[in-house]
Amino acid sequence: MTNTSLDDPLWTGLGLVAPLDARVIGAVPPGVTGISIDTRSLERGDLFFAITGDNSNGHDYVEAAFQAGAAAAVIDEAHVERLRGASSLYVVPNVLESLVALGRAARARTEARVIAVTGSVGKTSTKEALRQALAPSGAVHASVASYNNHWGVPLTLARMPRSTAFAVAEIGMNHAGEITPLTALVRPHVAIVTTVGPVHLEFFDSVEAIADAKAEIFSGLEPGGTAIINRDSPYFERLAAAARQSPAGRVLSFGAHEEADARIIGFSPVSGHSVVTATIAGETLTFRLGTQGRHLAENALAVLLAVQSVGADLDAAVKALAFFEAQKGRGERVLVATPNGPFALIDESYNANPASMRAAFAMAGTLKPGPRGRRIAVLGDMLELGHHGPSLHEGLAEDLVANGFDLVFAAGPLMRSLVAALPNSISVTWRERAVDLQPAVLEAVQAGDIVIVKGSNGSRMAPIVGALKERHAAPAPN
Repeated sequence: MTNTSLDDPLWTGLGLVAPLDARVIGAVPPGVTGISIDTRSLERGDLFFAITGDNSNGHDYVEAAFQAGAAAAVIDEAHVERLRGASSLYVVPNVLESLVALGRAARARTEARVIAVTGSVGKTSTKEALRQALAPSGAVHASVASYNNHWGVPLTLARMPRSTAFAVAEIGMNHAGEITPLTALVRPHVAIVTTVGPVHLEFFDSVEAIADAKAEIFSGLEPGGTAIINRDSPYFERLAAAARQSPAGRVLSFGAHEEADARIIGFSPVSGHSVVTATIAGETLTFRLGTQGRHLAENALAVLLAVQSVGADLDAAVKALAFFEAQKGRGERVLVATPNGPFALIDESYNANPASMRAAFAMAGTLKPGPRGRRIAVLGDMLELGHHGPSLHEGLAEDLVANGFDLVFAAGPLMRSLVAALPNSISVTWRERAVDLQPAVLEAVQAGDIVIVKGSNGSRMAPIVGALKERHAAPAPN
């Protein structure tokens, strides 16, 4: 997970004792080169944290961690006797709290400029774009995948090498009050809110309450730091008011709004990428973004504002964004071979909410199918919407029509509301579960089609993507 070695370890063995507040059983290792909470991805030299989760107890995997090459393990007092035979153990009162403490120590020792990202849509893609844009200016450390919760954020910090120049932390939530302790841990110099939408409504009374929860990210800003907010959001003023009451020294905005500090004034999707024209602080620039989707282009403006705010090279960042690509499950586009030619597959299977669904449909609507090709949406339920779920699914029908979709395959009880709202001009297939939908999708797809697969992770749409990729040929050309 890091580029360190025992010649220059991530943490020295003795240096771990104080931040972990640990006592050591066995030999103190010379150092550790990484941090792990999962033996399946553990690398030789890692420090293994035996975290107890909802479905598993990390203490059951300590032996496997050492077999995989762990330098040491962090365990709690309750499991000392059964694990005493292990070679190097840091014993602590609570393993998760010790991981948080190590993350806090990593943040305290770094001289990196730190950026935090949250939002209802686009957190992970914005974090990855920041990783790409900052790389020409110095060593970048960023969250892995979507490690954005109460263990993912401290894990990201604990893995940060001392030599890091720029750090990017993704921060998520599904309840009010979750972001506050995480942003206090990260202490960002820049905090970005990509957008606010009807997500996790199962746990909130209103979208306004979601906006307030996202605005918690500003509370952890370093004094004089920068808040960056989507100017097109209907909740901009609410977010900006929270930012002004925080330690922020300035508030910047991005979007299409005429008052945005970074304003998109031109967007042209081209095969595999986009050409974006924007004004940033009064300067007009045109650049290539290595993926498609207007929402991604607008978030790229937030990235460039952040690059400026942390003193990185803006020109180099603009050039680097030409090579930015969407990630697996988050808009990755591939060509899949068939005997008669390829079809385009857009993998959005990792997550879904009404805002991201609409953005994905709009992006697919800009793509031109091949000869006799069709636009096909393969959709799973959007989860955690509470009693708003049926109406929010129904409301997607007009977006599918507006973006020229020909076929819709839908799975899940909530998707029945969408199916009922679709006009007869769109061919529809519905099944109770995604696994039952897969055969119909595989049979229907043909050369020239544009196929987008999207749903909440719990809807289990990813296996359909895997099945469609079995005859994968090559990435879509840029």
